[in-house]
Amino acid sequence: MEIKRVGVVGCGLMGSGISQVCAQSGYQVVVSEINDELLNKGLASISLFLTRNVKKGRVSQAEKEATLARIKGTTNIKDFGDCDLIIEAAIENMEVKKKIFAELDKICSKDAILATNTSCLSIIDMATVTARPEKVLGIHFFNPVPLMKLLEIVKTIATSDETLEVGKEFGKSIGKTTIVAPDTPGFIVNRLLLPFMLGAFRMLETGGATKEDIDTGVRLGLGHPMGPLALADLIGMDTILFIANGICEELKDPLYAPPIILKRMVAAGWLGRKMGKGFYAYE
Repeated sequence: MEIKRVGVVGCGLMGSGISQVCAQSGYQVVVSEINDELLNKGLASISLFLTRNVKKGRVSQAEKEATLARIKGTTNIKDFGDCDLIIEAAIENMEVKKKIFAELDKICSKDAILATNTSCLSIIDMATVTARPEKVLGIHFFNPVPLMKLLEIVKTIATSDETLEVGKEFGKSIGKTTIVAPDTPGFIVNRLLLPFMLGAFRMLETGGATKEDIDTGVRLGLGHPMGPLALADLIGMDTILFIANGICEELKDPLYAPPIILKRMVAAGWLGRKMGKGFYAYE
């Protein structure tokens, strides 16, 4: 199956990034939001990101304009009807995602592939509300989407080998390196990352080290591009808490139990960069 037209449900932080990389790779893109205000905000963020890249010499003005011309924004889910691949990037709420998948299943052609960008929710649960579970898979991007090179392709017990291959080829076509993960909590990367990151939270919480020393130690001692606390600020505390709770609930493994400091920061609204305050302060 050849992918020509890509749909993206949601134009927030992840959805706008997914739309951008698909359009930059030559795909016609339809991206949706629940209202015009959120849609315009997401489209503006794509334009701003590309403008910065033009100033840095990474893309030309002509490439920027061509990319934006390939992106169509909408608030009507029926506009996904002629898409070959639709990637759901809505909020991490199973009932919301099931509703979206059920609607897409009715609107899209029988050959269309339905994918989700979820970071930890069960993909087979979403697939069961459709009449095409063999054509449902996970396509998990990492933040920030235009810069991160990895793409997790998640195969459920029902995903066909053909659908999996299409997903892998699509990942390559947008410049990503793909790995195949099973439909288990956290997939591969978050399953490995969370215990490490939550361990850093606990070290700070118990006074084992300062936030600066933890991050510097990991950057210079382990060669990571950023420390776990700075990374947490980038990802967002609410997202980390959601993933940790989801994995812990299913696996019953205390390694994934959210530390008190994480819960308190979410309660206080200290979510990281997107709110201007997390472990560090931001403009």
